[in-house]
Amino acid sequence: MKSICAVKGVSAWGIKEGKFGLALIRASGTAAGVFTSNKVRAAPVEVMMDRMRRGTLDAVVVNSGCANAYTGERGYRDALEMCSIAAAPLGLDPAAVGVASTGVIGRYLDLPLIRDQCERVAPLLARSGDAEAAAARAIMTTDTFPKHALVEAESFAVGGITKGSGMIAPNMGTMLAFIYTDAEVEAPVLQDILREAARRSFNRVVVDGDTSTNDVALCTATGAAGRVDREELARAIETVCRSLAVQIARDGEGATKLLEVTVRGAADEDEAAAVARTIVASPLVKTAIYGEDPNWGRVVAAAGRAGAEFDPYAVSLWVGGVPLVIRGEIVADLAKAKIAMHGDTVAFDLDLAAGEGKATAWGCDLTERYVEINGKYTT
Repeated sequence: MKSICAVKGVSAWGIKEGKFGLALIRASGTAAGVFTSNKVRAAPVEVMMDRMRRGTLDAVVVNSGCANAYTGERGYRDALEMCSIAAAPLGLDPAAVGVASTGVIGRYLDLPLIRDQCERVAPLLARSGDAEAAAARAIMTTDTFPKHALVEAESFAVGGITKGSGMIAPNMGTMLAFIYTDAEVEAPVLQDILREAARRSFNRVVVDGDTSTNDVALCTATGAAGRVDREELARAIETVCRSLAVQIARDGEGATKLLEVTVRGAADEDEAAAVARTIVASPLVKTAIYGEDPNWGRVVAAAGRAGAEFDPYAVSLWVGGVPLVIRGEIVADLAKAKIAMHGDTVAFDLDLAAGEGKATAWGCDLTERYVEINGKYTT
């Protein structure tokens, strides 16, 4: 699948050895970032929140297997050293290299391994499908498949890769995402575009309700395609982010089904998003999805605790196009509703009849496999 290497000025490669991987992506240009809202921020997040003030990047180095989170001053120094390690074979200023990590919290980086992997990966950097595939695989942890997205407009392109399948409830941007465009755009404008795109995509994904210590989304614009229309660029970046977000939800740890909840008729978009997120985060809804049990009352109950204003007896609800409630009247045909829950995607549509606000959120079912994965994650 084509993604970041279809963008002019981007080259990449990666390596995965057991749990430990490393990816390098080289692309020079203006840059923007969004980060986790967790107060326990990983060292690479702390580094990047400071580094992004300059508004440019020349490369990004990413490791998997160790989050370098809750590692104190040593962790911060190690994150800086990781930038230096990546900069050396690329002939770059370490201050122009971005850094991100994912994996187990409370473990220190194996810098000799990172140095060895970097020295092997750097000479292989290329602009090809194999290159972006190698980079996407390198950053995976419990993911079951690499995640790519690409939008090719008439005069520019936007591509992205991401990883994430657990500890997903971001409240910022994403798990780890690296987005590239060859459009020419100023850093403050790119920051605004990325923040809005994240709000409407990554911030509406819930797998398990946990917000990671390491969430970061970085976007670099190489400028190789020249100036483009701002709104067209914003739509393309949001489309890429949304595609990546849905892939994360579909790949939730242990998941067998994608859950998509669209809420309309809210007072505004923010209230619609709050309701949709609450529904996709509900363990009772998620387990019902897994069992293909049309217990739609759980959806209505979750909506009622989301903090939005609406009349419970004015709402309408559908699953897979099958009506369950129409303007407060129960019309559910449970046999048809159960059939609508077959397959790998379950979609609810909830109309609150309280305004014009609309939003969609994504999640997944909750299965025994989620417990198996996370019950033995470090052992």
